[in-house]
Amino acid sequence: MFKTRNFFILNLHSIMLMSQGIVFDTSQHKLQKTLKDYQELSLRFVWEEQSGGAKSKEVYDFVNEKLGGGRTISRASIINFLASMAEEGVLDYEERSGKGGYHRVYFPKMDETGYRKHILREVIESMERDFPEETKEVLREFI
Repeated sequence: MFKTRNFFILNLHSIMLMSQGIVFDTSQHKLQKTLKDYQELSLRFVWEEQSGGAKSKEVYDFVNEKLGGGRTISRASIINFLASMAEEGVLDYEERSGKGGYHRVYFPKMDETGYRKHILREVIESMERDFPEETKEVLREFI
């Protein structure tokens, strides 16, 4: 394993970039390059519930219904993921009072396209910090 300040090269086919909590795994496909399956399901639920927002309980129920195969994910994992996405600027939230006190209702701050662009910016900025010349050279090859 090769490690720099912001990323780890695990092997020739899998690079994991850690930048602001983002893990980028090149061996995966589409959104699962940066998200675990339950995280992708969570974001998709919030993206689809734009009008009224989504409570963590609703996300939790949806994810556990969709995971299948007897798998479940804890409510704490859902709450922590949603909070991290809000901190990252992918989601926004309002605190509302309800049964049992205050709870967060999550809304998309970015749609799926915005999220993908956000990830690309994070990856490129990280690479530019560690390998400025090489990053510029490779980016020029794509233009």
